[in-house]
Amino acid sequence: MPAKSRAASYDVRMHIRLLIAALAAFAVTSHPGHTQPLAEPSPAPAAPDAAPLPQPSPYAIKWEVRGRFRLFRFEEDFDAIAKAHLEEGSILKAEQRLALMSGGNGWAAGLADGKLCFDSYSNQLIRNCRRGPARAADQQDENYLSPASHRVRFSLPGAPAGANCVWRFEDSAGTTDIPETACASPVTQRIKSGQITTARVEIKIPDQPAFVTSEELQVRDLLIAGLGDSIASGEGNPDRAIEIGNAGICFRRLGGDDAFYRPVRRGYVGNHSCEDDGSAADDRDKWLKTHSEWKSPACHRSLYGYQMRAALALAIQDPHIAVTFLPLGCSGATIANGLLGPQKARERFCDDKGRCTPSNVAPQLDQLRDLMRAAQQTNKERQLDLVLLTIGANDIGFSELVADVMVAAPGERKRLSRMISDVKQARTSMRDLPKNFATLRQRLAPFVGNRLERVVYTSYANPGLKGGGELCGADSAGFDIHPAFAIDAKKLAETTEFLRAEMFPRMRELATCKGDGLCANPANDAMTFVDEHQSAFEGRGFCARADSDPAFDRQCFLSDGKSFEDDPQVAAAAPLKCGLSAEQFKPYTPRARWIRTPNDSYFSAMTYPEGLSPFLQPLTIHDAVWGITSAVYGGALHPTAEGHAAIADAALVGIKSVLEKRD
Repeated sequence: MPAKSRAASYDVRMHIRLLIAALAAFAVTSHPGHTQPLAEPSPAPAAPDAAPLPQPSPYAIKWEVRGRFRLFRFEEDFDAIAKAHLEEGSILKAEQRLALMSGGNGWAAGLADGKLCFDSYSNQLIRNCRRGPARAADQQDENYLSPASHRVRFSLPGAPAGANCVWRFEDSAGTTDIPETACASPVTQRIKSGQITTARVEIKIPDQPAFVTSEELQVRDLLIAGLGDSIASGEGNPDRAIEIGNAGICFRRLGGDDAFYRPVRRGYVGNHSCEDDGSAADDRDKWLKTHSEWKSPACHRSLYGYQMRAALALAIQDPHIAVTFLPLGCSGATIANGLLGPQKARERFCDDKGRCTPSNVAPQLDQLRDLMRAAQQTNKERQLDLVLLTIGANDIGFSELVADVMVAAPGERKRLSRMISDVKQARTSMRDLPKNFATLRQRLAPFVGNRLERVVYTSYANPGLKGGGELCGADSAGFDIHPAFAIDAKKLAETTEFLRAEMFPRMRELATCKGDGLCANPANDAMTFVDEHQSAFEGRGFCARADSDPAFDRQCFLSDGKSFEDDPQVAAAAPLKCGLSAEQFKPYTPRARWIRTPNDSYFSAMTYPEGLSPFLQPLTIHDAVWGITSAVYGGALHPTAEGHAAIADAALVGIKSVLEKRD
């Protein structure tokens, strides 16, 4: 039931009581059967001044749910991000502002340590999460999945200076009065989730009649699940990027004894050279202690992902709702291995207390089922309001297509042959998508009441476009982190055209039931489809350049593919040719490109590839496989935080359309 506002001009019950009292004061008692002559009435004693009646109030109650994106534990963290969103007007512009405010290090870095209702090591939501203001005394344990109540702040804008207010809140459980306080000071009250509450305030102004105003309100808590692959998770954008040092670390080449040096993680104290000193296992442990931080290391899930950003923006824009978000998207997921079945973790490490992140990730729909069962144990009526979904690219081997375009050296291509595919193979794999989507629909339907329009499917963005639809060419800027990388312009053109003309249209057909025989009941089976962001990515591909790009990028990532020193003796101490410190790379500074290059990926995450098959698992951190995967496994050719924000702006339109239909 939507909240209904009302301003009370008079308290009717008070009028009735006063009228009855007045009549009683002037009533004449008569005695039946007794007659007396009429006499002149005696003068009535002067009545005391009656209290003035409450007057119609010119002041309206304002209320807002505090900390209403419930994944954040502390209200102050939400407020800081909300301020940028509300002042800038879009998720993209807010991201750009927040990035600059953080000095290019990213706004999410400050939320990486115990500030979320999510545990990175177990890869699970914290179901009993202590939330509220940063001051511990004001916090309260909340059921994350089914909150009983929400902290709501009430204020009375425009109330005159010196006025005092008496607040009263009434719901199905009773009445709560707040002692008289200055009207200029907001009050905070816990309001039951989903129930109608009446807020009433009496405004006392010296030497004037009191005013009374009231309002009915209801806090709607939206339950939203995020599912899918690396685009859903936010791959490429660790919540806290690695700190990178100026010295070099040696990697071997595949198919030979050649070696090369690249910048090392700051804080790594193991062997920097390729010489075998018997410390391989110890070096790996030392390396992992300097890792980047993800909200979910196992899934490379981050706060920058478009699903997270869209759900957050929804909460920011409407002060009268709360948003409970269930983040389940996982980098590398396919329909079969990720959504419906388990998958290997993207990255794995342990802390000093012996806690380790998981090596495998349970199927996303199984996780969602368990979460919903837990939510309904507390609230039987609890249902998902909508699902955000992006899936399908890994099913046709998108990362293998990327490898085909950028891995040029014969030695590396031969060793990585299982990780390289072409358009012909992708086209063949795409034939299985209708069957896989049909299975996915069947499994998803019960979560959304068999109305799949409540699934907002957001499509992908083309990573290889300059402005005006022109393709990125063979420019190697951003791809020389590994000597084997070089863009094959012909393969890039073929792959980009395949995405534009075949893959993207097919994803639309699958989601919207537009193709023949794709859905048994299109009226119920069609998802809400989003792809309006694709036009925004034209001119924002991996090759996009601008004078406004960071000075480090312009001076140190060279288009001739010669950004790094070739001489091992020089490179061991200072691998960059530009002479700038490697620590000057800032992963979240706004850029013309909205696609991470391999250089970006290495400088931001430098991921140890835990999820690779045993055949490809590197033996040491100097191993040739580690050298090549460290450049791509942390998000190369994935959207930057700006790119995810642009996708989120488009997704938010689809989200609102679903919610409006439900209302």
